[in-house]
Amino acid sequence: MSTGEPRGPIYRDARDLTPFGNVQFQTPVRELAGSVGGLIHGVLGRRDPALLAVDGEVPRLRLMPGKTVRAVHEAIFNSKEPERLIVVGRTYPGWAGLCSVMAGLLAYQHGGYLRASELLQRGLSIRNADDANQYAATYLTRVVTRVEVAERVEVPVLFGQESVFLALSHSLRETGQLEAALQTVAGLPPSLPSALARCALAFALGRDKEVVIWTEGLLNSDDLSAALLLLRGRALRRLGAHSKAQEALQEVLRRRKTDPVIRNDALTDRALLVLDNGRWSLNPRDWLRGRPAELETFEVIRKDVDERRLWEQEWENLDGK
Repeated sequence: MSTGEPRGPIYRDARDLTPFGNVQFQTPVRELAGSVGGLIHGVLGRRDPALLAVDGEVPRLRLMPGKTVRAVHEAIFNSKEPERLIVVGRTYPGWAGLCSVMAGLLAYQHGGYLRASELLQRGLSIRNADDANQYAATYLTRVVTRVEVAERVEVPVLFGQESVFLALSHSLRETGQLEAALQTVAGLPPSLPSALARCALAFALGRDKEVVIWTEGLLNSDDLSAALLLLRGRALRRLGAHSKAQEALQEVLRRRKTDPVIRNDALTDRALLVLDNGRWSLNPRDWLRGRPAELETFEVIRKDVDERRLWEQEWENLDGK
């Protein structure tokens, strides 16, 4: 489904198991160093945060011996800078695509979004050798990328299609390439994180109708769906559908265990919605519209009297001349 054809909700995921960990919300006082449901336990404990994050221990080479595999394995799990992976990829051309992708994920983890976007796109454009694909499927399944799928919303993702494309999309978003970022996540399997990424980008581009269509029928079952409902409410508010926006915000607030960051945002948006609905009462012109008929008549009479007095004064001045 292309981004230009919003045919219906995009958040449904039929998979029994997904590569995503628990969502985390950033606040000025709460950093993301807490537990995230088992993922990235290794990086929070014994592993150097400058290295690629791993869920648990780094896998040991057993099934694929050889000089090339050992060099790639060492570079992926012990590189603190993307340069080493780039050099290994140049040394072994059949592994260049995989090395560029991992270098891009490492740059993304360090916050180098421009370089991450370049390396990830380069890696995705290069075809890997069969050994490289087999290695990735065997040894990289524990690599974790913490991806920002929307503003202040991060999700840890196990290595695979989702982690690479979501990281690329966020990198493009950070460098101002919103259209390209939206196209990047358009082909991902349906899931709440990818849906949130798509809706956040569509909202940033002003495509409010698409956000509304994509989130139709959504209920607040977890924090990601609550974040989607918050975007839905904001899109409906911009479209002028205030009653529907109110319903979306009420759904965000319905579940008591919704993250306080989302609940506070929903309360703020609800207050803004009330202001929008009552803004006519703050306009002096609307005050006049609501005055009783006798007051309006009095204003007209007083205006006529004032105009008559001005006319008489002008006439007397003419007689005087």
